Amino acid sequence: MNVIFKRKRGAKGLTATVSELEEAVAARDGGRTERAFTSMVKAVQSASDDERVTAGPRLAAILPAFPPIGPRPLLAMAAGLCVERGADPVDCAGPILGAVHQDLLDALEFARRWTDRGASEDGLPEPDEKIIDDKLLNRLGGDGHEARRLALAWCAVEQWQPPALAVLCRSVEVRRRYSSELLPACRELAALEQHDLKCLAHALAVLDDEPLVVLHRPTGTGFEIRIGGIGDNFQLHTLLSHVLIGGGKVPGNVPSAESVRLATDPEPALGTTRTVATGAFELLAANGERIWNEGLPDDIPEVEGRRLLVLDDPAYERSWNADRFFPHLPGTAELTRVLSEDETREWFDRTSCGSPVHGST
Repeated sequence: MNVIFKRKRGAKGLTATVSELEEAVAARDGGRTERAFTSMVKAVQSASDDERVTAGPRLAAILPAFPPIGPRPLLAMAAGLCVERGADPVDCAGPILGAVHQDLLDALEFARRWTDRGASEDGLPEPDEKIIDDKLLNRLGGDGHEARRLALAWCAVEQWQPPALAVLCRSVEVRRRYSSELLPACRELAALEQHDLKCLAHALAVLDDEPLVVLHRPTGTGFEIRIGGIGDNFQLHTLLSHVLIGGGKVPGNVPSAESVRLATDPEPALGTTRTVATGAFELLAANGERIWNEGLPDDIPEVEGRRLLVLDDPAYERSWNADRFFPHLPGTAELTRVLSEDETREWFDRTSCGSPVHGST
């Protein structure tokens, strides 16, 4: 994720401005809070990374008490910048992702009220603060302050993605604690097709320490592979090729060392590369439906409690840019076990992909 704020000079020290903001919010002094917030935004741009490490959790901790109709996403972005520069993502994640979850729910409530209280032919409005006026607030009904909060959530929900990604992409623990709760609301809101929440949805759906049963139909062999931190199935495809073809388990063209490095290196690539990865397999679900490279490992359905992926010869040659979807999130894929012939046969029997082409199974 790119740096959220550009560096500026001459701003007041970050530690002092964070203290001012904490005191102003605690005092519920609107004018003082606005001034302290403006000073903090300037200070976070010019602060040292050491200051940001300390400030990140403090800025995140202000979020629950920050005025609900204030610029809360910008406050979260400041905390997210501090995470990008070394602040502990676990310490910052609770308040940031709690606020993200609340705004997702508020945006969904906005959509429900808008639909319930308007003409049937009315579509959902564009998520832009220009739409917020007395007529819109009256249509939402209820308390005026609450209506404004819902409208602001509808308009600002995309702004929560950068700080959310800052913590989600830097900690397995954060993803394990919070993703399952946020993902349904994120997907429900995205399904309304008024917000681009692809990055947030992908990050929340990342699998960690996930066992995957992989059947290679051309050779009739089966494997257990443990995956983690993979942002899309392009990256998964590269890593399966690396583990199985590069490991000498199945035939095919070994992926380039650079494409594997881009998929796994903890240090992200600096900008976009021109490295190309080439597909070695057709990825199929147990029912024979294609698992698209553009999708996610989370799209692989479970069969009897295990995600089951069938690999077949590719229907046609395909290639893609080898850069990973989340630069700060390295992927892993580890062959944990080669399945016995009996196990492989049993797993193939649970699919509708047909019998393996070769092998004793």
